[in-house]
Amino acid sequence: MTNTTLKKISEVLGVSISTVSRALKNHPDISEKTKAKVVELAQTLDYEPNANAIHLRTNNSNLFGLLVPTISNYFYDSFIAAIEEDSRQQGYSLIILQSGDDPSVEATNLKICRQNRVSGVFACITPYTKDMQPFQKMYDMGIPVVFFDKVPDYANCNRVCVADTAAAALAANALNNAAAKKVLAIFGNPAMSITKKRLNAFNGALQPQTDVTVVHALDRNEATKLTAQHLTKQHRPDAVFCMSDEILTGTMNALQNSALKIPQQIKVIAISNGFFPYLYHPTITYVETSGYRLGKLAFSKMMTCLSGDTNTAELSLPCALVQGGSM
Repeated sequence: MTNTTLKKISEVLGVSISTVSRALKNHPDISEKTKAKVVELAQTLDYEPNANAIHLRTNNSNLFGLLVPTISNYFYDSFIAAIEEDSRQQGYSLIILQSGDDPSVEATNLKICRQNRVSGVFACITPYTKDMQPFQKMYDMGIPVVFFDKVPDYANCNRVCVADTAAAALAANALNNAAAKKVLAIFGNPAMSITKKRLNAFNGALQPQTDVTVVHALDRNEATKLTAQHLTKQHRPDAVFCMSDEILTGTMNALQNSALKIPQQIKVIAISNGFFPYLYHPTITYVETSGYRLGKLAFSKMMTCLSGDTNTAELSLPCALVQGGSM
């Protein structure tokens, strides 16, 4: 039987709809005999509660919204895995929406979250997000938002980030220890707060006598082109720093097309989620920033919000240097 309802179950058993409803909720006023009959018939008829009706009645969907620029990114993939795992264990479901780094799509995705009466939203904003009003609407509806990775600049919100400053400083110190003289440092979108933090910390930790060239790549292809351009210069770099995994894969594409040997002729270090560095030989030295552990931290913060805690905070995930063969 399809589209089984409480009414159909009540008609078959000859009891009221309210009795069926309470029996399925294991209400103490309903006898164990009646509960057993109701549950058995509901299972036989493959009864499923009307989620929309429950949402309207309780104003709680047990559903989280998760906004990412793209799913095809190992960092976000591992972040999503952590959120989905914890959500399932706590009885929540997850709706995953991609912005494609488009603020208008991001606003539409937030509208979808509101329409579905989500319990909370995890959001990685686009580099071009200026109008925070769509997020304010979530707050106005009592829906908590936990920003992660790429977050707004203003402080009065919940932000969960990797230790961007510490990660960039660790990478710079590793280059100092490796006696790098001429460094090509490739960062991401200069408009993003994550880029600004990493750039400032990197420049602050690098030894003053080091000759550093800073460039910005918006995607993997740009990283490939920029790396290739600097490799052909007369005074090519003896080390390359990559701010992210996406930049690392673009840089390595250019380096593999060159005749340069790693690390004898050029050193490589990156900030990474920890997957891509092991795809190359030699393995790439990197500062680990785990998307999975960030997801765990973000979910913990969301549960704190749902418990009634209205205090906003910025939480940072510790990072660590992982030695490979590229330095």
